[in-house]
Amino acid sequence: MDVDDAADRQQRWEQRIEVPLFVASLLFLGGYTVVVLAHDAPVLQNLALALTLLMWLIFALDYAVRLKLSGEGLRFVRTHWLDTVVVVLPLLRPVRMVRAYNAVQRRRGEPRLSLHARVIAYASMSAVLLGYSSALAVYQQERSAPGSTIRTFGDSLWWACATLTTVGYGDVTPVTPLGRVIAVVLMGCGLALLGAVTGSFSSWLLQVFAREDEKRSPGN
Repeated sequence: MDVDDAADRQQRWEQRIEVPLFVASLLFLGGYTVVVLAHDAPVLQNLALALTLLMWLIFALDYAVRLKLSGEGLRFVRTHWLDTVVVVLPLLRPVRMVRAYNAVQRRRGEPRLSLHARVIAYASMSAVLLGYSSALAVYQQERSAPGSTIRTFGDSLWWACATLTTVGYGDVTPVTPLGRVIAVVLMGCGLALLGAVTGSFSSWLLQVFAREDEKRSPGN
């Protein structure tokens, strides 16, 4: 009974907090954008930094509340590893919007899109958010590094697109240690997202062909 009560309390909390977390993710991404790009406006940059720190506190508070409500103790860290990573790594916080969007759609009843379409839509949203966040983070690290080929935010966006799509032209590459760590994360996520989209699209095509074969079969 205690386990059921804990699960109910956690579910109610998650339902109440999803929309605020969606807004917090948007504000975090906007603030982080200003922090990175407005380096010639220190006052605006400091305000944006304060905003991003405030949004991080909201993420941390949500994580702490769900940790307590779960009653799992440190086991919660392992069973909810993605939430743990999102709190620790600023790069992944904007991707939290995809989960919040999914939760809001579920509350409106049955999803309007099929499973395959939802996978493709959510993977595409995640790719855009992750690519943009990575471009910001890499540009912040690389713009003044000696020997860097990523000198403008446009260069960083080009690099993020090439990395996410696994093309890897090699014309612009990160040279700083943190920039290369971000690159490795983006490569792994790019492969996973590309695989999800390709697999869902292929499965959808197979279902379409199967239905066409059933319509053409003599028994029908």
